[in-house]
Amino acid sequence: MRRLLTVLAAGVPLAAAVYLPTASAEPQDGSTATTFACTAPSVKAPTGTRVESVTAVSQEGGTITGTGVLGGSVSGVPAYCEVTVTLTHPGAGDHATVRTWLPASGWNGRFQGIGGAAYLAGDNGVGLGTAVKNGYAAVSTDAGVGDALDTSWALNSQGQVNTALLKNFASRSQHEAAVVGKQVVDEVYGKGPAYSYFTGCSTGGRQGYMEAQRYPDDYDGILADAPAVNWDEFEVATLWPQVVMNNEKTFPSKCEFDAFTNAAVTACDPLDGVKDGLVNDPSRCDFDPRRLIGTKVVCEGKELTITAADATVVRKIWDGPRTTSGTKLWPGVPVGADISALAGVTEADGNVTGAPFKVPADWVKLWVAKDPSFDISTITYSRFTQLFKQSQAEYDTVIGTDDPDLSGFRASGGKLLTWHGQADQYIPTQGTVKYRQQVEREMGGTKRVDDFYRLFLAPGTNHCGLNGFDGSADGLAALTAWVEDGKAPTTLPATLINDSQQSVTRDLCSYPQVSRYDGHGDPAVASSFTCVSPSRY
Repeated sequence: MRRLLTVLAAGVPLAAAVYLPTASAEPQDGSTATTFACTAPSVKAPTGTRVESVTAVSQEGGTITGTGVLGGSVSGVPAYCEVTVTLTHPGAGDHATVRTWLPASGWNGRFQGIGGAAYLAGDNGVGLGTAVKNGYAAVSTDAGVGDALDTSWALNSQGQVNTALLKNFASRSQHEAAVVGKQVVDEVYGKGPAYSYFTGCSTGGRQGYMEAQRYPDDYDGILADAPAVNWDEFEVATLWPQVVMNNEKTFPSKCEFDAFTNAAVTACDPLDGVKDGLVNDPSRCDFDPRRLIGTKVVCEGKELTITAADATVVRKIWDGPRTTSGTKLWPGVPVGADISALAGVTEADGNVTGAPFKVPADWVKLWVAKDPSFDISTITYSRFTQLFKQSQAEYDTVIGTDDPDLSGFRASGGKLLTWHGQADQYIPTQGTVKYRQQVEREMGGTKRVDDFYRLFLAPGTNHCGLNGFDGSADGLAALTAWVEDGKAPTTLPATLINDSQQSVTRDLCSYPQVSRYDGHGDPAVASSFTCVSPSRY
C-alpha cells in the first residue's frame, strides 16, 4: 500500500498518481494578458448542469502541499488566482467542485486540464501548483467524489450504484471542467488560451482517452500515460493474482516472487542485443518459472525452497486470467513487474492469507457484486469469469474508455501522446497495446494513426514511473512541439532505471517499433540503440 501511495502519481490504474508534467513554454504572445483581476467571474453552466457557486481568492503561492493519501508537495509556486466553481446536475444531488488556478503574472497563454489517480477524479493541489509554476492556467475537478482510495460514494443508501457520481467520475466531469476552466481563463485574463492540453497518468490517463473519444474539441493535445482504459475489464483482471493464490492455496512471499522476477529479467534481458538490466519487450520473454523449482532463496534470514506450487502461481499470474476452459480474458502482470503489488499477502498467527489491492477489490465488491461485505477470497476460477463478464456487460459503455473510433479527435486536429511502463505492476501494458491495435484496425493502419496518436513503451518502468519514480520523460514538451510546431515525436527521450538501480538514457521508440542495440556502443547511452520494426528485432 505504501508503494501505491507513492506511485499513485499516476495511476496506478488506477491506481495512480499525482501527475507532474514539467514542461514550461514561452508565452504565446510574449506577455501576460493586459488585464488581470482576481474576482469571481460570470460562469455559464455547461449543458446539463447548474452553477451553485463561484468564488475567487488571491493566493500567495510558495509551497503547495498535496491533500489526501497521495500527499506530495511543490515549491516555488508564484502568486495565483484560485477560482472555484461548484456544479450540480439537477435531480442528481451531486456537487462537483471545479478549481482553476491562474498565474497572477507570467501566464504562457496555455491551458492545462489535470486528471486524477485511482478513485480521485482530479488533482490534490500538487499538479495544479506545478502547472502554475510552469506558466499554465490549470483546471481540475473532484467530480463530486472522494480521495484516491475513498469509495464511500459507490452505493447509495438503498445499496444501489450511484449512477450520477459514477458518470461524473467516468466522463462528464472532466469535460465540464474543461468548459468551465476555459470560461474562467477568458473572464480573468480577458482572452482565452492559445492552446489547451490535458495531462494525466493512470486514472488521469484514462480520463485523457475519454476526452479524446467523447469530447474531441476540448483539448488540442492530450498526454495520457499508463492509461486505465478498458476499466471494466482490467479492474477485475487485476484481482487475478489473488484468485490464483486462493485457489492454488499457495501464497508466496514478496521475496519468493522477486526471485522469479529477477530470474526472468536475467534470462530475457539480452533479447534486444545487449545485457543492460532492462527487458525491452516483456511480451517476448518466455521464461518458464518451473526452471526455479528446487532453488534455494533466503527471505528475511530464512532459507526457503521454491516449489512446483510456487511456480504454478507465478505462471498463472504472468499468463493472466483465463476461463476454466482456457480462453484468455486479459493480459497478466508483465514479466519484470513487481508481482507482489497485486499478489499481496498478510500473516497473522502463522496463517498467510491474501491481501488484495484496494482499487480492484473495491470495484468488484461495490460496483460489480454491489455488496461491501463480499469476500474476495471466496472467488473461484469459474466465479471470476462470471464477475469479469458481468463487469463488461454493466460498465463497458460507462467507463470502459475503449472506443477505438477517434475520428472526431483526428478531425479536430488533436494530438494524443502516451507512454506506458513495460513493468507496470498495476495496469498491464499489453492492455494499452491492445487498444492502440484496435484504433489502427478502425482507422486505417499504423501510419494513419501515427498522424495524431503515438504510443511509447518504457522498458523496466513501473506504474507511472517516468513521473520521477523510475526515471523521467518530458512528454508534455514533446506534445507541445507536436501540437504547436508540427514536430511529431519519432522517439521520446527518457531516463530509465535498470535492475541495478543505475540510470541509463534511452530514446523510447514509437510503437510498433522497438529498440535494438547497435552492437558496440555504451549500453547506458541512448545513442547506442536504434528503433527498428519488430520483424527485425
